[in-house]
Amino acid sequence: MASKKSTLENMVSVNEKFWENKKVFVTGHTGFKGSWLCLWLQKMNSIICGYSLEPNSNPNLFNLANVDQKMKSIIGDIRDLEKIKHKINDFDPDIVIHMAAQPLVRLSYVDPVETYTTNVIGTLNLLEACRSCKSLKSIVVITTDKCYENKEKDEGYKEFEPMGGHDPYSSSKGCCELLVSSYRRSYFNDKNSASLASVRAGNVIGGGDWSKDRLIPDILNSFKDSKTVKIRNPKSIRPWQHVLEPLSGYLILAERLYINGDKYAEAWNLGPDIEDCKTVEWILNNMVKKWGEGASWKYEKNDNLHEANFLKLDCTKAASMLNWFPKWKLDYTLSLIIDWYKQFINKSDMRDICLKEISKYMKN
Repeated sequence: MASKKSTLENMVSVNEKFWENKKVFVTGHTGFKGSWLCLWLQKMNSIICGYSLEPNSNPNLFNLANVDQKMKSIIGDIRDLEKIKHKINDFDPDIVIHMAAQPLVRLSYVDPVETYTTNVIGTLNLLEACRSCKSLKSIVVITTDKCYENKEKDEGYKEFEPMGGHDPYSSSKGCCELLVSSYRRSYFNDKNSASLASVRAGNVIGGGDWSKDRLIPDILNSFKDSKTVKIRNPKSIRPWQHVLEPLSGYLILAERLYINGDKYAEAWNLGPDIEDCKTVEWILNNMVKKWGEGASWKYEKNDNLHEANFLKLDCTKAASMLNWFPKWKLDYTLSLIIDWYKQFINKSDMRDICLKEISKYMKN
């Protein structure tokens, strides 16, 4: 493990000059991560086209932060091959970042068909559409840390370890990784083609997430109404990280693919430091303390749907080859999230709040 001093010396930040006037096609731009990414790209004066379904919650970050203010926003289904082909070729991007997905484990049990068709066929459609893009040089496909065959081991998973997944969501993302690997070797494999990589990130948290059955939104919605949070698996350990952490990795990787694709066209892990792999119980107790009056939680008996108890990533490759390291510790991240939601409750300008948070991250 590198020392903190050597980490700071080697750390690479997102290159704002590179992204200026780059044409970037983002799928899933109306979602939580997609909205943060598009705000960041807007801040760097990229030319952005987003393709996604309507936001899936109300409220949602996309509308709150007026994310469509400085970009082209297309509402469409990633499962519609002809539409995605037409839209992406009409825009003719330099870079594609694919985040459109059905991202929820518990929903995948309820609707496995939607989960597989969105996550696997949707990715297939996106890659097929990319094959005919003339100017395209860089493709980053976002999957998840849950794509690994989880054996509940103490060590972090490395990029070469087997794909798997107990639940339909995790399995679908393992399928995506196999699909990306096949397309990289079959179609995106020479100097005239775009360079294709996939990224597996940890549990991403931050202001503006209202997805169902997600820990942080559930906690904050309960705190806001002075209700007790009900928790199924307080001892589960997850690799928690602020949303801007993996987004910085996506942007750094996309630039490397654009400039020197052969070296970076592979799979990557982007996760937090080992000390930020905490239990759900730790998160709850920390947030109760930070929120103050009206905040509480209790254990609720599990409904027997399988969820992994322990999962973490080995990010040695990203550190050594991309010089990517997480910047913000989990305790600080939780403070930022609490502040974000209190600003929302106080009806602040959430676009301005997000852009200031991005500026803070870039300066650190």
